[in-house]
Amino acid sequence: MHSEKIEGYTKKNNTALQGGGQDRIKAQHDKGKLTARERVHLLLDEGTFTEIDPLTTHHYHEYDMQKKKFFTDGVIGGYGNVDGRQIFVFAYDFTILGGTLSQMGAKKICKLMDHAVQTGCPIIGIMDSGGARIQEGIMSLDGFADIFYHNQLASGVIPQITASIGPSAGGSVYSPAMTDFVIMVDKVGTMFVTGPDVVKTVLGEEISFQDLGGAMTHGSKSGVAHFVAKNEYECMDYIKKLISFLPQNNSEAPPKITTDDDPNRMDHNLINIIPENPLQPYDMKEIINSIVDNHIFFEVHELFAQNIVVGFARMNGRVVGIIANQPIHLAGALDIDSSNKASRFIRFCDAFNISLITLVDTPGYMPGSNQEHNGIIRHGSKLLYAYCEATVPKITLVIGKAYGGAYIAMGSKNLRTDINYAWPTARCAVLGGEAAVKIMYRKDLSEAEDAEALKKQLIDEFTEKFENPYVAASHGTIDNVIDPAETRPMLIKALDMLENKRVKQLPRKHGNINL
Repeated sequence: MHSEKIEGYTKKNNTALQGGGQDRIKAQHDKGKLTARERVHLLLDEGTFTEIDPLTTHHYHEYDMQKKKFFTDGVIGGYGNVDGRQIFVFAYDFTILGGTLSQMGAKKICKLMDHAVQTGCPIIGIMDSGGARIQEGIMSLDGFADIFYHNQLASGVIPQITASIGPSAGGSVYSPAMTDFVIMVDKVGTMFVTGPDVVKTVLGEEISFQDLGGAMTHGSKSGVAHFVAKNEYECMDYIKKLISFLPQNNSEAPPKITTDDDPNRMDHNLINIIPENPLQPYDMKEIINSIVDNHIFFEVHELFAQNIVVGFARMNGRVVGIIANQPIHLAGALDIDSSNKASRFIRFCDAFNISLITLVDTPGYMPGSNQEHNGIIRHGSKLLYAYCEATVPKITLVIGKAYGGAYIAMGSKNLRTDINYAWPTARCAVLGGEAAVKIMYRKDLSEAEDAEALKKQLIDEFTEKFENPYVAASHGTIDNVIDPAETRPMLIKALDMLENKRVKQLPRKHGNINL
């Protein structure tokens, strides 16, 4: 009797492992895609996956659904380790009814998210789904709503990461958008609210799946994707590397490691990266790579809003979030997309106890009717809000230009940044010398015999009086002007000093950021 029950269990278990069956598994492989189960095993340390709810099935009979019952019901989920650290994971299984979400599939995902929050572990979702299961009607839509609610509950409590390795349409795109990071696989992952057929019917516009919602579109244009991977293997590597910088939850510090990179290492070539002419561009990533541990900078949103650079690195083994203007794109000016990109990154770092280092070289906010009409005031204010709100250690270094509102927005002292340094090359002012002189001395210049000579003289005087970093240092809004060669050791000393920073805040439900 017992042996029969064990045989029955073994048969059910083996059936569950087959997903939608060998034919559908072959069809998945023929598309060059791994199955949900293969993806989970690729992500996790070998032998660590423990599955939860492998025997769930749907409970519907309409449209001959009783003939289409599969164990797991289209979602594989459970827990395991990534580099020895426990995480929870779920993966939509395209071999089962096209990976559509059922009421039971949603219930399973929500159960995993509850476990993840209660045990303080990151959760990874792997998308390959046809969206809501039509045959279940409103119950599948309610399932998505439950998932969204759990995304919100987990936000800022545990890291949430999404891998897009197949289709996502309609409601299924919004859960990824509510997570902290999205990795899309190029030419495989797609995300859109309405697909190409609907777009053609409603607007008469013909567009391909990839152009409408492919990885490169979301990586470079919409900003939905933080990373674009070449294939599924690189996608899992991105997740593993990302997790290595993050704490398990918001009550822990990010993982500190021992480094062989000398915290007192100096770089006398740093100053040579900055051109003599402040109008000439240079690559800010050269400076970032020089000052961080072992020259390793893990960039986030690399293809989106490239006029600002954000990402993770380590300083003497301690994880930091870096925000930096990028002069080789739009001269490093702030615009709508860069404000959104930096604000979201700052708020993530603040939620998960990651110190912030800001490197400044910006001529200001991007001018023009396009920016104004699309809400640069509204979106630009997010950057101010994010810096003001953040209570983690905040360190700012002004390298070049820091003009006007952009000087304020890039982690200036009065946004309650802890330590503000500047290089001797820094230029802090309401306006650059030439623009300021044109406004202040318009009449004098129009009446002068040698307007160019007078303009040069006035610009030099303005630079001496207002634009150099020593003026800001005399007011204490710059804590010190430092030798560029000493940048790494000075930043590390500041981080050490701020390690036990505590900020008491007024009680409130939440602020009202201008979304």
